[in-house]
Amino acid sequence: MNPEVLRARLLAWYDDQARDLAWRVGPAGGRAGVRQDPYRVWLSEVMLQQTTVPHATPYFLKFTARWPTVTALAAEQDGEVMAAWAGLGYYARARNLLACARAVANDHGGVFPDTEAGLRGLPGLGPYTAAAVAAIAFDRPTNVVDGNVERVISRLFAVEAPLPDAKPELKRLAETLVRDERPGDWAQALMDLGATICKPKSPLCDRCPVAADCAALATGAPETYPRKTAKAVRPHRYGVAYVLTRGDQIALVRRPPKGLLGGMLALPTSDWRADPFGDEEARASAPAHAAWRHVGEVEHGFTHFTLTLKLLRAEGAAEGVIWSPRRDLDGLPSVFLKAARAALNNLL
Repeated sequence: MNPEVLRARLLAWYDDQARDLAWRVGPAGGRAGVRQDPYRVWLSEVMLQQTTVPHATPYFLKFTARWPTVTALAAEQDGEVMAAWAGLGYYARARNLLACARAVANDHGGVFPDTEAGLRGLPGLGPYTAAAVAAIAFDRPTNVVDGNVERVISRLFAVEAPLPDAKPELKRLAETLVRDERPGDWAQALMDLGATICKPKSPLCDRCPVAADCAALATGAPETYPRKTAKAVRPHRYGVAYVLTRGDQIALVRRPPKGLLGGMLALPTSDWRADPFGDEEARASAPAHAAWRHVGEVEHGFTHFTLTLKLLRAEGAAEGVIWSPRRDLDGLPSVFLKAARAALNNLL
């Protein structure tokens, strides 16, 4: 492999095939002197963690229409931002998003630091996000390695060590290809190659601009890279969700600020545990005395465990809850939106 030839081929491909993304200034714009907006780059990178481009794009467009600058986002109330984030999952990201926006607004005059080290000093910015913003927004020669890039590098070099143990080696190999020339475009070219050509399954090797340099393709089985260790079975938990209505309103609670789904509006629930709840036990933990009826169950998957929620429904009153119109439930996290819809539909 000649690194300079590989870089030239991939950058030429990117110049011609770069994805049109809502947050991106393409290579033509870059050559014309148009700079990426650090706020938009940062926001997109946070949203894209564990989320696909098609799913994240509508959220990005809504966020930037409502909060066009980092200062505007920093000034918003927590609950408004958390509600707008609902459906993107991994809600700690939304809390970190606000913490970072407020640090930029209050400590940096609304201007993002323009180096990787400076960006690492912001709350909630890990090594990957800091490197990505530094490269894409400020053209710093940083080593940007996400899941797409790991896959590309593992195949180019036919790395035999399985993930996640291979991560340090993949990062080291990726760094050997970073140069001062067009570092932002280089980072995005690797991402685009992984997203559109070097796919996890059935890679389009016949359309790959660097196929001649790919050691995994030379083995005849590029789709087997990166090697992976077997995934551990996720534990399963059980809980009860209580759907208490008062006419066209539904009772919600605010979850504690820290922990899973922290700070989000939610249905009242029991604890989540390893064993199912019996009907009597479920009713005993209800948030109000009412004629609770069992109206079904819903299943939901989180990153580290799966969950079955028994659904109890009743009409009545309760103290210490937030009454919300049923029509406004779309801001709930997906697990509670799923549970509310199922319970309401099952009894109507």
